[in-house]
Amino acid sequence: MSDSNQYTNSKVTSNDFMSGWAIALIIAGTGVSLPILYLGAEITLKAGFETALCAFGISTVVLSVLCILTTLIGNRSRLSTYMILSFPFGKQGVKLINLMIGICLLGWFAVALELLSEAINDTLLSTLNFDVPFWLISIIGSLIITSSTMYGIKSLEKLSNIFVPILLLFLIVVVYLTFDDQVSWDGIINFVPTSITLSTFEATSILIGSSILLPVLMADFSRFVFNDRHSLISILGVTIGFPLVLIISVVLAVNTGEIDIMKMMEKMDLIIPAFLLLFITTWVTNATNLYSVVLTFSTLSSKSNFKYLCIISSILGTLLAIGRFSEHLFDFLSLLGVFTPSVSAIYIIDFFILRKQVYHLEERKNFGIPALLSWLLSSIISLFSYYEQITITSFYFVDSLLIAGLMYFLLSKVEMKRSIRKKSFDSKVV
Repeated sequence: MSDSNQYTNSKVTSNDFMSGWAIALIIAGTGVSLPILYLGAEITLKAGFETALCAFGISTVVLSVLCILTTLIGNRSRLSTYMILSFPFGKQGVKLINLMIGICLLGWFAVALELLSEAINDTLLSTLNFDVPFWLISIIGSLIITSSTMYGIKSLEKLSNIFVPILLLFLIVVVYLTFDDQVSWDGIINFVPTSITLSTFEATSILIGSSILLPVLMADFSRFVFNDRHSLISILGVTIGFPLVLIISVVLAVNTGEIDIMKMMEKMDLIIPAFLLLFITTWVTNATNLYSVVLTFSTLSSKSNFKYLCIISSILGTLLAIGRFSEHLFDFLSLLGVFTPSVSAIYIIDFFILRKQVYHLEERKNFGIPALLSWLLSSIISLFSYYEQITITSFYFVDSLLIAGLMYFLLSKVEMKRSIRKKSFDSKVV
C-alpha cells in the first residue's frame, strides 16, 4: 500500500494488491498485545481452564464466521469500511456509527496505554528499585505514542512487522520452557480457581466484545488482497492467531498465578527481554490504534485537522488510562458486544442480499433510515437481554446480530415497495 494513498473514498487499484498471508500476519499481530494477554489470563484465573477454553472456542468461531463475510465484502467491493457503511446508513447517518467506532477504539487506546504504563513501572521497580508515579509514566508514554502517530506511523508499521513475530516466537519459547521445567499439561487442563467468578457465557461475551470491531473493520484490510482465496487466508490471523495468544496467556497465568504479563515474566526471570519486546510492540500497536481513532473521527467533519484531532484524542485516552479504565474493561467489552455486532449484520445483509454484491455510489442517501432504526432498536433490545430483562437466544451478541439483520431486511423491503409505488404514482401524474 502506498503511503500517500489510503483509498478512503475510492476503490483500491491493482498496484496496491497484496497477499492474504501478509494481512493474516498483521491481524494476528493485533492479538499479540498487552490487553489480549491480560484478558486471557484474567478469564482463566477467574473461570478455570475448561471454561476459558470453551469461551475461546465459541468466540473464535463467531468472530471467524463474521470476518469471512465482511472480508469478502471488502475484497469484492475494494472499498473502505467507511464507504461500505455509507451505503446502508447513508452519507450523513454513517457519522453516528463512526462516532461509536471511534469511541470504542479510544477505549482500547486507553487500556493499552494503562497496561504499558504498568509494565514500565513494574520493570523499573523490579530492576532499579525506582518508583515513578503512574500518571507521569502514562503522560510520557502518551507523548511518545502521539508524536509517533503524527510523524512516523508508516515506519512504526514496518517495525511492527518485524517485532510482533519475534514477540510471538519468544512467548512460545517461554511456554515450552514452562512445560519443560515446572508445569504439566494435566496441571493446566485441571486448573480450577478457588472461587469461580466468571461463567462460560460471561467469558465468551467478554472475548467477543474484545474483538467485535474486527469484523466491522475487516474490509479495510481485505480490500487490498488479491482475490477471494487470499481473503479467506487472511482470516487465519483470527482463527489461529487469536486463540494461540489466549492459550499462551493461559499457560503463563496458571504457572505464575498472575494476570499482569510483566509480573509473570519477573517470576520467570525474563523481565528485561520481555519488557523490551512488549514495549516496542505495544508502542507500535497503540500508535496504529490512535491513528485509526483519528481517521475515524476525521470522517465526522470535512474541516477536521489530523494533528489537532490526534492531540485531543490522545489527551482523552490518557485521562482514561490515568483513571484506571482497565478496571471497567469487562463492562466495556460487554457493551461492545451489545452495540457493535448489529453493524456487521446490517452491512452483510445490505451487500449480499439487497444489493446483490454490487455498489453504486449514486444510490447512497444522506440518511439510511432502515439501517439506523435497525441498529438502534436491535441495540436497545440486546441491552435488555444483556441485563437479563428479556431472553431471546441467551447470547445478547447473537440477539444483536439476528434482530438487526432481520429488521434491516424487512424495513428495506418496505422502503423499496414504497419507493416503487411513489415512482409509479409520479409517472401517472406526469
